[in-house]
Amino acid sequence: MSFLEALKLAAASLRGHKLRSFLTLLGIIFGVATVIVVVSVIEGFNAYVDEKIANIGTNAFSVQKFSIEDFSSVEGLNKAKRRNKDVRIEDLRALKELGGFVKDAGAKSGTIGDIKFGDETLLNVQLNAATPNIAEIENIEAATGRFFFNVEEDTRRFVCFIGSEVAEKLFPTADPLGKTIKIDGRSFKVVGVGKELGSAFGQTRDMYASIPLSTFLSIYGLRRSISISVTSVSPAAYEDAIEEVRTLMRVRRKLEPSEKDNFGIITPSAINELRDNIFGTIQVAAIGVTSISLVVGGIVIMNIMLVTVTERRKEIGIRKSIGARHSDIVKQFLMESTSLALVGGAIGVLIAYSIAKLIAIGLSIPTALPFLWVTIALVVSSSVGLVSGVYPAWKAANLDPIEALRSD
Repeated sequence: MSFLEALKLAAASLRGHKLRSFLTLLGIIFGVATVIVVVSVIEGFNAYVDEKIANIGTNAFSVQKFSIEDFSSVEGLNKAKRRNKDVRIEDLRALKELGGFVKDAGAKSGTIGDIKFGDETLLNVQLNAATPNIAEIENIEAATGRFFFNVEEDTRRFVCFIGSEVAEKLFPTADPLGKTIKIDGRSFKVVGVGKELGSAFGQTRDMYASIPLSTFLSIYGLRRSISISVTSVSPAAYEDAIEEVRTLMRVRRKLEPSEKDNFGIITPSAINELRDNIFGTIQVAAIGVTSISLVVGGIVIMNIMLVTVTERRKEIGIRKSIGARHSDIVKQFLMESTSLALVGGAIGVLIAYSIAKLIAIGLSIPTALPFLWVTIALVVSSSVGLVSGVYPAWKAANLDPIEALRSD
């Protein structure tokens, strides 16, 4: 029996028992759909994080009050709060003068504020503060206008760079450039509007206003910790730049060699490691749960195939009496069980793809469906069908044709 002929017989059998075939596949469908949805969300989040890291720049890292390790537990964070000192503007000046493997350094901070123009007021808007070179370090692009100039930072000018959503809500029919808005009751001139970033995880990324860091600190107080973004002179010098910065910060804080850093250096690799630790566990757990569903689905397929062998004893007897070989019968029933599971896997992938799209549209959560995982899902589901069909196929092939023809 050729492969094509076995496939045709399997398709005919599935069409002849549509409802039973569908009910048999529910375990496979549920298992595959579950893992594909989880993988889609995780892969979408990974792509989002990679995009944000790429926007920061390949040679960039940040110096902050806390490290990623400090957030590993509540106890660790509490210890860090007692131990770690604020990162100050004086640290920025020292890093900018460092030279060596450090190319540039910029700083940023932020809070929540209210923005008003005319009769329109936006409450609890993200208020960012940054030095002008942050636009270059973190690839901040302007749709219209510009980011801050150095002279505006040096003289503490009241100028602002607003997000596209803020511009749309405050100036639906007018050009925002040159207009004066009020941020927490203080007048700021709009010099630029950011390029639209869209939303992620249900939260908009375009509802913000940025002002010069010096202006921000003069208004909201100098006694607050800032974040410093640092770039190296080249990718090859990246690790050396990190060590230079770490050494400078330790010297400035007069730390002994045996003492732990009382500041944090955040790198893209550290962010990726944290991401993998969090979502790797979730992905493994999802695959574990899915495996149970696939095992149950495989048992159901085996049971149905055994019933099928019993129902088709006479057909098997006729086929063997007219010359069908042992291998032909085995191939026929293995093809049926494998096709059954493969169809279930394909349906599960389609359902998962639809659910992932609905999640992306309804909740603004980024999703992605890698072709590799689709292939894995189909291969695993068909493998489950193949394994589940081995015993029924063996049983069918070993039926005595005379006894099979005598059956009702």
